Amino acid sequence: MCGRFANDAKTDELIREFVAEGGKPEEWWKSWAGAYSIAPTQDAPIVRDRGEGRILELVRWDWQKPANRPKGAPIINARMEKLATGFWAPAFSAARCIVPMRGYFEWTGEKGDKTPHFLHSDGLLSAAGLTWSMELPNGERSRCFVVITREARDASGEVHDRMPAFLTPDTWDAWLTPEKLTGEVRAETLAMLEHTSSDVASTIREHIVDRKVNNSRTADGSDSSLIQPVL
Repeated sequence: MCGRFANDAKTDELIREFVAEGGKPEEWWKSWAGAYSIAPTQDAPIVRDRGEGRILELVRWDWQKPANRPKGAPIINARMEKLATGFWAPAFSAARCIVPMRGYFEWTGEKGDKTPHFLHSDGLLSAAGLTWSMELPNGERSRCFVVITREARDASGEVHDRMPAFLTPDTWDAWLTPEKLTGEVRAETLAMLEHTSSDVASTIREHIVDRKVNNSRTADGSDSSLIQPVL
């Protein structure tokens, strides 16, 4: 986790939820029609603060791999336990973001016969993320993001051993502060994320959805039935 998520909230709803009291209208320059299936390397809205209030951006779900890492699947998640040191430390210290999502998908069962589950709460969820600028295979540069994950709790733990680390609205500004985290503040921020993600985990519910969501290439992101329960 997290390998696929949904964010059907359109631009106006995202603005009201996350940036109504910050940022500049001219920064909301890309329209987002919502999607019920967002897969790695696709664009999705994130919220960040560059020092002038919260802004929305459409950003690629991906991360540039270190030169010594084998080619293969994109990097899409960062473990909360490894944020403070090593590979993720620079982004955790200086480039945090929020990834709005309606919910996310997990699978159970054997390969080739997997059952998809949709995990969600009562409204939009605020997943903690990191954002950076990366070089694409064609040589161009693009902003990217990853979703921070943690050990799963409650209903999430019944489906998978990892889940996104979620924030609550009262912690958005502390998480998005453009000031670089150092020392004690870094530890306090991790403790805050541990606390909020545990609280939000207790609100998560899950239901089984149609197997057509299993194939990210053929799943229609505009199809609302992708997140509806099947009997």
